[in-house]
Amino acid sequence: KIRAAFHLFDHKADNTVDVREVSTIIYSLGCFPTKADIHRFVDEVEEDNMGYVHLDKFLPVMTKVIMENKFPPIPEQHLRQAFEVLDKDRRGYMEPQELAKYMKSEGEIFSQEETNEMLTALVDEKKNLICYKELINQLTIHPDT
Repeated sequence: KIRAAFHLFDHKADNTVDVREVSTIIYSLGCFPTKADIHRFVDEVEEDNMGYVHLDKFLPVMTKVIMENKFPPIPEQHLRQAFEVLDKDRRGYMEPQELAKYMKSEGEIFSQEETNEMLTALVDEKKNLICYKELINQLTIHPDT
């Protein structure tokens, strides 16, 4: 699973990925580190500050992260509560520009690139809204299924 996720971002097919892809790979494996966690992880696996990560370094470190459950998913109720705090009218959705504003001014600040990536993944294209109640169900792990 780790190899497959890594190879999705190995665009040169040389067992390396750009360090900027590491967080996306980690998230795709069901792990949810903070930015500080990601920076520490990258410091551990990056090749001599060259801007890339080799699979040989990534694999054992990521395996340990998963085995030790270092970056567990956020519980469903916490995600719901976070969105509900932002959705003051309790509509069950947010407009993309609302979430973008919060992402750039509250908590762990996101860059414009990170904000754009997040919105691309979260916005329902037909409605041009973030329907967070539906989204939370997709983002959380349900062990019974």
